[in-house]
Amino acid sequence: MSTSNINQRSLNQAKAFLLDMDGTFCLGDALLPGALELLELLNRRGLPFCFLTNNTSHSKLDYIRKLRGLGVREEDARVYTAGDATIAYLNKHHSGKKVFLLGTPSLAESFCEGGIALSESDPDVVVIGYDTSLTYDRISAFCSFVRKGLPYIATHPDVNCPTPEGPVPDIGAMMSLVEASTGRKADVVIGKPNPGIVNALTEEWGLEPEELVMVGDRLYTDIALGQTAGVRTVLVLSGETRREDLANAKNQPDLVCENLTDLTWDIIN
Repeated sequence: MSTSNINQRSLNQAKAFLLDMDGTFCLGDALLPGALELLELLNRRGLPFCFLTNNTSHSKLDYIRKLRGLGVREEDARVYTAGDATIAYLNKHHSGKKVFLLGTPSLAESFCEGGIALSESDPDVVVIGYDTSLTYDRISAFCSFVRKGLPYIATHPDVNCPTPEGPVPDIGAMMSLVEASTGRKADVVIGKPNPGIVNALTEEWGLEPEELVMVGDRLYTDIALGQTAGVRTVLVLSGETRREDLANAKNQPDLVCENLTDLTWDIIN
């Protein structure tokens, strides 16, 4: 059952939806309750939506394939990742610069396709992603470049990633290791809750931020977009956040739902 700080009329006036993936729409290779039903409802009402994920361990194409494998229609598998946002940021602010990337082969391929030159020995910028292929040698090299003062960018801030077996360390945990070793935090953190990841979509859809609803399971990324980007937010309790976490949370959602089934019911009613 949902609890709300906004009335249903306000929710029904939303003109587009942003959907988190891990812990919200799916968990591992399994759909979470109400996932496909929500997409059907949004399509029926002519409301645009996009999957907005911070997870940079896979590429946009990887996520599209995953969604298709979960039963999402090809035309509904629209994905924008923190990796895409990071590539756009690098091309705008560090055009032509060489990048040392601490990330998966999939993310490295996306960077190359996005026009980013990668360098293992003589970079101008360092970027950390959610690297599930992490090795000691590579994180040692990364820390060495950070100590030299190179611009240090992180694709997103998530501390843990939800899995069917429970949470596992995400990029935030790796960033803590880098900070403990080098004394430096990332200069720039892309992805939710950075408002830039939303601005690209509002421009594409011709909408104002307050006309969008972000649906996700993390208070400090998905729900924080309410403050940083001005979107409405819905917290689902199917992933990282528990209801008791709300008591002292800095970022409060506009609506709290158990899962997407609960949200679909709220939209209908």
